[in-house]
Amino acid sequence: MTEEHTKGSEYALDQPGSNPYSFDTFLEQRDGFDYYNDDEFLRDLVAHYAGDEAARIHETASVLSHKVRTRWRALSEQAARPEYHPRLLHYDAYNHRIDRVVRSLETETLEREIFAEALFSNRVTPWEMFVKRFVINQLGEFGVVCPMTCTEGLIGILELLGDPSHSELARILRHCKEGIDGEFGVGAQFMTEIQGGSDLPANRVEAVADGAAYRIYGKKFFTSVAHADYAVLTARVKGTDHIGVFVVPSWLPGDKARERRNGFEIQRLKWKMGTTELPTGEIEYKGALAYPVGPLHRGLANAVGIVLTLSRLSIGIASAAMMTRAAREARMYAEFRTVFGRRIVDYPLSARELNWLDDMAKRTTAGAFAVFDLYLRCGGRQALAARTDMSLAERKRQWQLRELILLQKVCAAGQTVDVVRKAMSIFGGHGVMEDFSALPRLLRDAAVNELWEGPKNLLLTQVYRDLQRAASWYDTKEFIADVLAGADASLTADLGERFAQLLAEPVLGDVDEGSITAAAAWEQCCTELFAAYQQLALQSVTAVRVSP
Repeated sequence: MTEEHTKGSEYALDQPGSNPYSFDTFLEQRDGFDYYNDDEFLRDLVAHYAGDEAARIHETASVLSHKVRTRWRALSEQAARPEYHPRLLHYDAYNHRIDRVVRSLETETLEREIFAEALFSNRVTPWEMFVKRFVINQLGEFGVVCPMTCTEGLIGILELLGDPSHSELARILRHCKEGIDGEFGVGAQFMTEIQGGSDLPANRVEAVADGAAYRIYGKKFFTSVAHADYAVLTARVKGTDHIGVFVVPSWLPGDKARERRNGFEIQRLKWKMGTTELPTGEIEYKGALAYPVGPLHRGLANAVGIVLTLSRLSIGIASAAMMTRAAREARMYAEFRTVFGRRIVDYPLSARELNWLDDMAKRTTAGAFAVFDLYLRCGGRQALAARTDMSLAERKRQWQLRELILLQKVCAAGQTVDVVRKAMSIFGGHGVMEDFSALPRLLRDAAVNELWEGPKNLLLTQVYRDLQRAASWYDTKEFIADVLAGADASLTADLGERFAQLLAEPVLGDVDEGSITAAAAWEQCCTELFAAYQQLALQSVTAVRVSP
């Protein structure tokens, strides 16, 4: 009998029509990989940044990682099937308007078990939270990780600006942060309206005073986490020019079991290309009770500076995690699959692409760790609150953090789409098969993730305006040198000069040939700056690994 043996496959040529090809070797390697324990680079990053916490994080992350790669991965893959996508039930059998968001048991179970990890509680340190979220985000399950992100934003603004003597706000914070009777509240962020999109100053939803509280009227057009218990909402305060921030419960105390909404209706759920397990709707408020948070005249600044900044940090984690999984599984498949007598990995063109995937994943992950480290060194969530007592050095460091978070959102979120798409190409036709791997789902979700919390052009515009505004107290060349401390001097000088020149160009001027050229140069400079920052972060970790 003549046989041809290849890794993971076996052909018996003397049996007509027989082709017992098997993917089992690949599946065993892919499904047996432990997202934390088997990732040496991730463990190096934890050791580098977490310091004395590293040993304890290693222990707790190991336990969580096992759940992620087994039970939670199976739940997320099942929940992704079209027949399990959320739907809206407007009325019960007795003609009561309930607007029940019906989600699959898999999604609800996954959310409940992940939220039970209490990642935002006082008993979990920031670095432990970060590492665990990185591992969880490798699921690519935005039906759960988006609610996590929004809940952190709700917790952040309540901790920084909520009135601790307000009993209901205190209860909401406790419910979302520490849980009540083992149940954790889920938060959302409802800011977008049909006429404005990311243009929050154009909000028309109105807040009308009702004693110490407010009543909300109007329609929010893009409301992800429509099933949430509470929403951070922006609204124009009646009789003023102020856009305030409010927390709106989905149900008033005692009403959740009866499915009686707090003065609003969910009109429909959106049909999206990605994040399809996440219910995103249109909500019309008809007098919902709401609690103001922070000074109403600073609502926009607080919504952007606290809530959206935390979300943008989370997008950095998600981007790095999705790249990591995509690059890893593409390499596993390339090492398994034989084409024309050679493994895919043994072809130079494929090897080159796989090396690029690995580099992008590691560079993005190292950059995400570095940005989060700066966030903690600036004071964590306290760094997002407006302060007037900072020294110039503190103010500059906080400014670096602000711009790096924006640049990470622009670069990492956009590059994730390219990374996942190229990883899919390694699989050939199997790359687009929904039940063969998670990559098609990751690609769709990455495309949506790129648009969350401000699309690329909006954030590049914000960086431009920020640097112009700060120039009087923080020279642009100094800013570049500080961000790239330790980089090659010629690179720093070149970028500093180009940034300074572009701040005098019509990047935000009228549309003509000159402004379009300047805009293209601005995007290129921003991309190069953040890539250099990521590379420095990567080198700082790899240097530790190779040092004696």
